[in-house]
Amino acid sequence: MTKVHGRIWLTRHGRNFLGKGRVELLLHIAETGSIAKAARLMKMSYKSAWDAVDAMNRNAGFQVVECASGGKGGGGSKLTREAFELIALYRKIEAEHEHFLARMSEELNSHPF
Repeated sequence: MTKVHGRIWLTRHGRNFLGKGRVELLLHIAETGSIAKAARLMKMSYKSAWDAVDAMNRNAGFQVVECASGGKGGGGSKLTREAFELIALYRKIEAEHEHFLARMSEELNSHPF
């Protein structure tokens, strides 16, 4: 059986800002309240996670993650309301994309070649 595969990236002004891995990172940040902890859960460096968050914040057109500096009360990171809405929309797009890929796989496999 032949299968059609594909990935979804959301772009703005020609720059990728959200894909499957970044959604996972955002959900870990929401769960842990920390970019560093989220990075560890994903087995990625803090710098890579920070760079991804920075790219999302710069390219999404709105703040995705809000960060508070450390200090007496400690720092932390949290997702904005818009980030949660974006994740929900991404998941909807991803589900439609999976449905499309399944249909195209069926069509491909219906041919005799």
